Amino acid sequence: QVQLEESGGGLVQAGGSLRLSCAASGSFVSIGTMGWYRQAPEKQREWVAQITGGGRSSSADSVKGRFAISRDNAKNTVYLQMNSLKPEDTAVYYCNAYGVLSSTMVRNYWGQGTQVTVSS
Repeated sequence: QVQLEESGGGLVQAGGSLRLSCAASGSFVSIGTMGWYRQAPEKQREWVAQITGGGRSSSADSVKGRFAISRDNAKNTVYLQMNSLKPEDTAVYYCNAYGVLSSTMVRNYWGQGTQVTVSS
């Protein structure tokens, strides 16, 4: 099993920055692709960015050039550096990760979410 613990959310003014962290713990062989999703009030959860174990990253067009995803494999931790924040970035941000539990078992996990609020 894998537990994901997010941190770093909060309230920031438009144009400001925040850095989210998500640490994976538990019993697993390795952690595969890790990513971030977000869900604004009354909207569907949407993909923000992801990064493979080998460091290949991708992100949604809405955050390109403003958000950067990175990871520390030694710490099983993924980061989301968010710059030039806009009010429309306000959402609960969820960490997602694939945990390799054995040679034949891979499971997908979600964190509890962390609130990011951007004031205008």
